[in-house]
Amino acid sequence: MKAYIAAVLAVPLCAVAAQAQTSPPSAGGEVLTLDEALADAGVTTPLTQAAEAGVWAAQAGRGVARLRPNPSVSVDTENALGTGPYRGFDESDTTIAFAMPVELGGKRSARIAVADARIRRADIDLAVAEADRRLAVTEAYVATIASERRAAVAEAQVAVTTENLRIARDRVMVGANSPIDEQRAALEQVRATTDAETALRTAIAARVTLTQYVGDGARSALDQRWCDVAAATRQGPAAPVDARGTLALAAASADAATAAAELRLARSQRAPDLTLTAGTRRLEASNDQAMVFGVSLPLPLFNGGKAAVTQAARERDRAEAQSRIALFEAERAITAAEAERDRAATAVRASGPALAAATEAARIARVGYAEGKFDQLILLDAERTLLDTRRAGIDARAAYHDAVARLARLTAKLPAEGGAQ
Repeated sequence: MKAYIAAVLAVPLCAVAAQAQTSPPSAGGEVLTLDEALADAGVTTPLTQAAEAGVWAAQAGRGVARLRPNPSVSVDTENALGTGPYRGFDESDTTIAFAMPVELGGKRSARIAVADARIRRADIDLAVAEADRRLAVTEAYVATIASERRAAVAEAQVAVTTENLRIARDRVMVGANSPIDEQRAALEQVRATTDAETALRTAIAARVTLTQYVGDGARSALDQRWCDVAAATRQGPAAPVDARGTLALAAASADAATAAAELRLARSQRAPDLTLTAGTRRLEASNDQAMVFGVSLPLPLFNGGKAAVTQAARERDRAEAQSRIALFEAERAITAAEAERDRAATAVRASGPALAAATEAARIARVGYAEGKFDQLILLDAERTLLDTRRAGIDARAAYHDAVARLARLTAKLPAEGGAQ
């Protein structure tokens, strides 16, 4: 099983092992950049299909809202199938009428306004889905780079602990050290082997996740230079971000606009509609014909629409309150993401000098232990410090890029009308 795992990760880990922290990817071989991964994910993943269908449904809903009420045709026969002279149809009167409902109170325009608001909301939902997809792919890309770097560091640690175990055995054999040194070194070697196997499996899982997003392109090496350079190049405080133009607030504002349109529609429903009727009546007894005209108007005695208007008004108030809450939450989340990004950037910049110092300390400890100048505990402490420093550098870069990705999602701007694709 271990051989299989190592074979699967051979290509990416070879590129990572040569540069455990900061080296650029190899020039020979294909490299999948983040932009390419995002483009591939737009074709491969179904993450925006529901939102796209929602846009189409909302557009179809506008077509429904534009429709006017259907007219109706009625045929009535009177004075037939009775008694006496009305036994048959000889004395019957037949009326053929055409009825046309007439909407009053601006119902049609109110329906269209609601449909337009829903289209806008669907466009925002699509933009949100696309921004969420970008965030998910970016996080998967960063997680893959970080997990493979951790696997490379863990594999290198196995070699280090194996060499330390050899030195400890040699010194115990010649009586220069206590047998406890060999046992400590063996324990460290077992721990390192276990950590390496765990890290390899984690790296495989990260690659699988990335492949699910971007397809076969995830089999290529990833852009290591991007991971290293981005955090180091940022200088100075960033400009403040206005949360009012972000997708989170746009969605809440669209909900408030939809609720306002639905309130207008509820008010328009209080106006009763007319039904105009025109037709012709045939009198069988005299074989004469006459025109028939009529007007009908419902009487709002039991349901005048006031309760529906009250409900719609409360829904509008709720949507407006949610919009204010969304602004507060967006500003809070943006501030938190900016702080996390800045903390991670500081850690990235500090990781270089820290790694250099830890590497030199470990080198001195190895040489000193091999020559019998240092106790084994000093060596183990230096090795663990170096290992922790390497992992901290990897974690800092991953945290930086994750924070940048979250910040980009939180500050994603509302597309122009019809701009969502």
